[in-house]
Amino acid sequence: MTETAEPVLTGVRNFRDVGGLPAGDGLRVRPGTLFRSGHLAHATEEDVAFLSGLGLHTVFDFRNSADQALEGPDAALPGVRNVNIPLTDPAEGADFWRMVRDGNLAQLRRALSDGQAAHRMAASYRAMIRGRTQEHSRVLHALAEDSVPALLHCAAGKDRAGLTVAVVLLALGVPRDAIEADYLESNSPHRRYKVHRSKGAEGGLSPEVMELLAPLFDARPAYLEAAFTAIEETWGGPETYLREGLRLSEATRDRLRQRMLDT
Repeated sequence: MTETAEPVLTGVRNFRDVGGLPAGDGLRVRPGTLFRSGHLAHATEEDVAFLSGLGLHTVFDFRNSADQALEGPDAALPGVRNVNIPLTDPAEGADFWRMVRDGNLAQLRRALSDGQAAHRMAASYRAMIRGRTQEHSRVLHALAEDSVPALLHCAAGKDRAGLTVAVVLLALGVPRDAIEADYLESNSPHRRYKVHRSKGAEGGLSPEVMELLAPLFDARPAYLEAAFTAIEETWGGPETYLREGLRLSEATRDRLRQRMLDT
């Protein structure tokens, strides 16, 4: 997806430059302007040195306070602005995610089997599209004004960051197949979020447990499709979603394109 060699970061998962994706009229997303990753809480000194060399203006952190308490704050990048825009409520699903970490096999089977886990994930994507228009609008307006180069991340860099990157790419005119291809890169073995279970939790990380948990930690086309379907059902299509849902004027979209696209 990128035009430069991809770095190997030790403490940051799922990092990549979104540059190079096609955006119509012979234009592409400019390399070095939009990056995505998992959280930076465990970034090593070498990771920090690399990230600090990207010329970042802003790091957007989409984690909520519960995520930050669990994982820790992002490592500081000198001279880079950090903006926290939670895309999920800290109380939302707290019991569910506690069960994912600590639950026994019977609890996991009851909550996750027979398509329940995948259904939950698709529902969360629809909810973010319909319920987080103000937050997504804020990100787009910031990128159009002064916030690039930018790094967008959540915990795993897959769902909240993945969906927000998809919205940004939609605004830039990137076709859906290219948006999906970038989204699915989060499934690459070296990018995937490392599943954690509490020490002593029944079943640990056994094959059955991992199969039950897989829908929660996969990037699946059906999840992104649920988001696009929510756009169609709620606003009638992407253009109305961007214009009315996200309050993105044509002038702002032009500034966004000028900042983030080139030939």
